[in-house]
Amino acid sequence: MSRIGKQPIAVPPQVKVEVKGQKISVEGPKGKLAWELPKRTSLKVEAGKITVSRDGDDAQSKALHGLSRSLVNNMVKGVAEGYVKKLEIQGVGFKAAVTGKIVNLALGFSHPINYTIPDQIKVTVEENTKVTIEGPDKMLVGKVASEIRAYYPPEPYKGKGVRYAGEHVQRKEGKTVQ
Repeated sequence: MSRIGKQPIAVPPQVKVEVKGQKISVEGPKGKLAWELPKRTSLKVEAGKITVSRDGDDAQSKALHGLSRSLVNNMVKGVAEGYVKKLEIQGVGFKAAVTGKIVNLALGFSHPINYTIPDQIKVTVEENTKVTIEGPDKMLVGKVASEIRAYYPPEPYKGKGVRYAGEHVQRKEGKTVQ
């Protein structure tokens, strides 16, 4: 059996899990998520624990077993606690602001960049340079953070750009005059 797949998932008391065939929906204080299990896996909810099992021992069903367990675990943790990604903007005149469901980014281009925030995601900006992305869906939080970072990734010479909080950017030395 898959080492990850055979571990049971503890369900916190404030989280409701509902299974209808291959569809699973999880609801908690941070939101509601739904996902459809792959055909080779099945799910059981009993006594505050979720167990994922698989049909067969071929390589694909073993891989789907561990994957399904991890994704369901991320859903349960996301609706209970939520996920957070933090970004830092560095550079003279570089800043961000949130107006409604749009993040306005000034990243040194001739035009402002407007990024539309998806549903279930909350974006806050502190000190014009610290962006916090929160939500119940781990994959969506990471996607939003990577899309915002992709507008101006940190460059190695001056270190300007959008980076993850705590990310170390290897600096390069510029050309020397002879």
